[in-house]
Amino acid sequence: MESTATIQEGLARNFRADNLNVYVYESRNHMGKAAASVIAAEIRSAIQQRGKAVVILASAPSQNEFLANLVAAPDIDWSRVTAFHLDEYLGMDEKAPQSFRKFLIDRLVTKVPLREFHGLRGDAADGAQETKRYAQLLNDNPPDFAVLGIGENGHLAFIDPPFCDFNDPEAVKVVQLDEVCRKQQVNDGAFASLDEVPHDALSLTIPTLMARPKLFAIAPGPAKRNAIKATLEGSIDTSCPASILRTHKDAHLFIDKDSAEFLRQ
Repeated sequence: MESTATIQEGLARNFRADNLNVYVYESRNHMGKAAASVIAAEIRSAIQQRGKAVVILASAPSQNEFLANLVAAPDIDWSRVTAFHLDEYLGMDEKAPQSFRKFLIDRLVTKVPLREFHGLRGDAADGAQETKRYAQLLNDNPPDFAVLGIGENGHLAFIDPPFCDFNDPEAVKVVQLDEVCRKQQVNDGAFASLDEVPHDALSLTIPTLMARPKLFAIAPGPAKRNAIKATLEGSIDTSCPASILRTHKDAHLFIDKDSAEFLRQ
């Protein structure tokens, strides 16, 4: 990653956890600006080298600062950028406030002139067929990198610990959501009660994410303290799906002092 004043601004410390590069910022705002600066540079580089950029983006409140800064980043030819996302609730219409498609449409797609945005159709009549359609789109348009969040239970995309498979043969699948994940959606303000949160979703799988040449994860806030500790200091296993990031050859984690609070270093 290139070193710029923006990346260094507000940087409290940085270190490696196995292969994973970790950057701890003084605040969410500093973290969001730095992540956007780095990822904007990756988009420009892909366009320069290949004439286009293909990206996978996370949809969650943890991404707000990053996305706000990304859409304001200069000198990106968005007409050469194709975007995918990570997950969607099964049965969810894209106009629903809780939709992860709507999250990115509101914060990115309507803000910049993207070449294309491919959304997972949560309201498709056949969820299994929708996962096959999306897997084929990913195969036809290999993403340059993915931007991830990390759930309170350590999930990546909607791959929760009880259902995580680091060697999943499927690229995209219908998944179950565990109760910790569903409670997080209530805590994030997306749903008024646990009963309203869907039990199933469509999600990219861990091998699909790990196959990307570069990975960037963004996970600020005190609610992520336990997940970040498990990700960086626990064993690398499916009890914390995000721990697999420590084995990727080019992965970068942006966190703030709140989410880093329980770390030993």
